[in-house]
Amino acid sequence: MTLLIKRGVARKLDSVRRSVAFGLLALLTSFTLSLQPAMGQGIRLKDLVDFGGVRGNDLVGYGLVVGLDGTGDGLRNAPFTEEIMTSILERMGVNVTGEQFRPKNVAAVIVTAALPPFARTGSRIDVTISAIGDAESLLGGTLVMTPLTAADGDVYAVAQGTIVAGGVTAGGDAAEVTEGVPTSGIISSGARVEREVAFDFESLTQLRLALREADFTTAARIERAINRDLGGELARMTDAGTVIVDVARARRASPAHLISELENIEVAPERRARVVVDQKSGTIVMGADVRISQVAVSQNNLTLQVEEAPIAVQPNPFSPGETVIVPRTGAGLREEPGPGLSIVRGGTTLSEVIAGLNALGVSSRDMIDILQTIKAAGALHAELVVR
Repeated sequence: MTLLIKRGVARKLDSVRRSVAFGLLALLTSFTLSLQPAMGQGIRLKDLVDFGGVRGNDLVGYGLVVGLDGTGDGLRNAPFTEEIMTSILERMGVNVTGEQFRPKNVAAVIVTAALPPFARTGSRIDVTISAIGDAESLLGGTLVMTPLTAADGDVYAVAQGTIVAGGVTAGGDAAEVTEGVPTSGIISSGARVEREVAFDFESLTQLRLALREADFTTAARIERAINRDLGGELARMTDAGTVIVDVARARRASPAHLISELENIEVAPERRARVVVDQKSGTIVMGADVRISQVAVSQNNLTLQVEEAPIAVQPNPFSPGETVIVPRTGAGLREEPGPGLSIVRGGTTLSEVIAGLNALGVSSRDMIDILQTIKAAGALHAELVVR
């Protein structure tokens, strides 16, 4: 049995790969060009900055999920599950000293949540549950009351409820199929806030606007937009990521009223030229400001050949032995010369850049390697983000 993998050798394979690459990049071109008019429009300030002091907090806790249909932890492999279960039962007044548990309907889990800013006592938040043992699925389980703490060690919320798992597992004795991730799930509004994060808004004398993507040009535009719309020299840019607003000069009823006005001021942000590639899926996304200089590219073709030639070894006549299959595998890697240097024409617009890359006629995965090499050569004038 021979497995032959060729990249860019057979004409038919070249045609298919070119069609795929052309289709992907053409779709990217039409999608990005359709967005270009919107890129020059203003974006609300609330979508560009975070207001100093207005932030959420992460919460975490560990607990126990019960009611699983035989898909829980094996206590022999996850002894901490038994410790958690013993602790919970003892808090309920059940004496379990010296008892041995062997159920498969419980699982130890980590519970996480995000406490939003201005969350008040009694409000509810969503929680995420993830198995930490060898449980097969959390489907249909119920999380027992679990305290959630912040980095300071204080309890800010308590979670409990029925889990909605993120996947499902089904199978029999010889086969099993899993869709999604059944060992994690969520409980919508599954935690109740028990402690508020204190923050005195009324005492603020200035507001600090932190840009989510630091840029001097964007910060300067925010400063000008605030001073223009609110009247007076209220805003001051301190660096690429911070703009300070004087609350006293604004003369609003309260800092909260001032923020409500600031949130709706529109600013056209300066966008960085960026190319984002995902090596796992082969996805390539380019911004409209990406530029490329003329460059020559050469790529060799690799041929991987794996050959399986098993041998059947027969036993001696009338002996009690059995026929044995002995595997034999041969593998080799051969590099074939490519078509030579190809010129990628320089482009000043996104459509010209994509047209130049399309001329190479390679797949999207090969395109990722080529983009990295072009960036290393200094011909790609954009930030390259590889994931």
